[in-house]
Amino acid sequence: MLLLAVFVSVSLLSINVKAIENANPQTEQRIRQLSEKLRCLVCQNQSLADSNAELAQDLRQQLREQVAAGRSDDAILDYLVQRYGDFVLYEPPFKATTVLLWIGPFVLLAAAALVLVATLRRRRRVPEEPALGPEDRRLVERVLGPAVPPERDGSAR
Repeated sequence: MLLLAVFVSVSLLSINVKAIENANPQTEQRIRQLSEKLRCLVCQNQSLADSNAELAQDLRQQLREQVAAGRSDDAILDYLVQRYGDFVLYEPPFKATTVLLWIGPFVLLAAAALVLVATLRRRRRVPEEPALGPEDRRLVERVLGPAVPPERDGSAR
């Protein structure tokens, strides 16, 4: 019985939320556009519009309330930036505090390219054969025999 009561109350709440969401198509479109400009603070790789996290639902409700209160899009975005910082914006502005977000990927790409070039150059270098000292040469000749240059006339095959 308790399970049935919980199911019914959750169903009624979801119907209520859907009724609020579908109240005005223009308002919902505006809220959707705003939420696509904002990052989910929990998921971080999703927009607020795409996230199903509880915090994202709360933030979308805040957007709904502020739109209903008649605030402009810029005022709503400014409010959220003041509250959560530039990170809440899916495309943060280019300024001193966000320069790493904008330039960081290019710096990492350049560093990776330099490492790749250095590695390829190191592999391409032909290692120098170490010079044999007189004692080493005598040992080689004793083991292999005297160094006789191969004949080029083709008779020594």
